[in-house]
Amino acid sequence: QVQLVGSGGGLVPAGGSLRLSCAASGSIFSIISMGWYRQAPGKQRELAAAITNGGTTNYADSVKGRFTISRDNTKNTVYLQMNSLKPEDTAVYYCKHSKRVHGLEYDYWGQGTQVTVSS
Repeated sequence: QVQLVGSGGGLVPAGGSLRLSCAASGSIFSIISMGWYRQAPGKQRELAAAITNGGTTNYADSVKGRFTISRDNTKNTVYLQMNSLKPEDTAVYYCKHSKRVHGLEYDYWGQGTQVTVSS
């Protein structure tokens, strides 16, 4: 099992910045990717940003150039730096880690942290 604890959300004005953190513990071997997803009210959960074990990053078009995902392997933590925030970035942000064990992939989710951007 992998336990994920997300933090760093809050209320910011448009144009502001936040940094989300996701600390992992437990059986964190064989992690293949880490990501941040978000879900706005009435909408489906969507990928915001992800980073593979090899360091390859992937961003939703809507956040490219504004969000940066990074990780600190010494702290088993993945970060999402969010700059130039817009009201449409308002959502609950969830971190997800994916493991591959014996050819099977397992996903683990954090509890979510609320980000609210005021106009």
